[in-house]
Amino acid sequence: MEKIRLQKIISQCGICSRRKAEELISQGRVRVNGRVAGLGDGASAKDVITVDGEKIAFSEKRDKYYIMLNKPRGYVTTMSDELDRKCVTELLSDIPERVYPVGRLDRNSEGLLLFTNDGKFANDIMHPSRHISKTYRVTVHSSVNDEQLAELAEGVIIDGKKTLPATVKVLAQEAERSVLQIVIREGRNRQIRKMCEAVGLEVARLKRTAIGPLKLGMLKPGAYRELTAEELRALRNAVGDGRK
Repeated sequence: MEKIRLQKIISQCGICSRRKAEELISQGRVRVNGRVAGLGDGASAKDVITVDGEKIAFSEKRDKYYIMLNKPRGYVTTMSDELDRKCVTELLSDIPERVYPVGRLDRNSEGLLLFTNDGKFANDIMHPSRHISKTYRVTVHSSVNDEQLAELAEGVIIDGKKTLPATVKVLAQEAERSVLQIVIREGRNRQIRKMCEAVGLEVARLKRTAIGPLKLGMLKPGAYRELTAEELRALRNAVGDGRK
């Protein structure tokens, strides 16, 4: 049976925050089956856990996790890779449940990537009928003209099918480099790169900065965190899920 970190158990039981729980463990005030616990120790529902001599009630009912990761370039969005390339799951640690990526970013793309073990939530976010917006910061190797911007916004043919209308804004422009913000409401394979290629633009850098109302913010590359209750509520509202 997989064990869960003691600081997480103590926090889940409402005793105190995880940080405070780590202090309690370091002070020798937490015991598992009568033995003083150490930082990094885990336990299961079969174990007897006490804090300052008081037993805490712990259930191993499966928790739902909703996590955002700032994916760096060079990682593939898979659980494992037969070519031995770096996988995004290598960046996640200390999560007791197995979580899965919601959608994907290709190896050379970076930015906001969601993970969850809530299948319904993942399907709602990814389902084409929901038209959840995805915002990208796109750097290309040239200047961009009005005709190219109009084509991207109106839709271009990729893989034999026209893309849905997009919102396109020029953030910066030089003779040999332009930065665009592109918002799309579908999630086809390598869509942004193919859209740019269709209008004669070569992508130098591609970063997803938002999914619906959820923004990447200042999260550092390679770092992750759980979504706040407010962020989760906003995402569920965006897909029309009435749960709070």
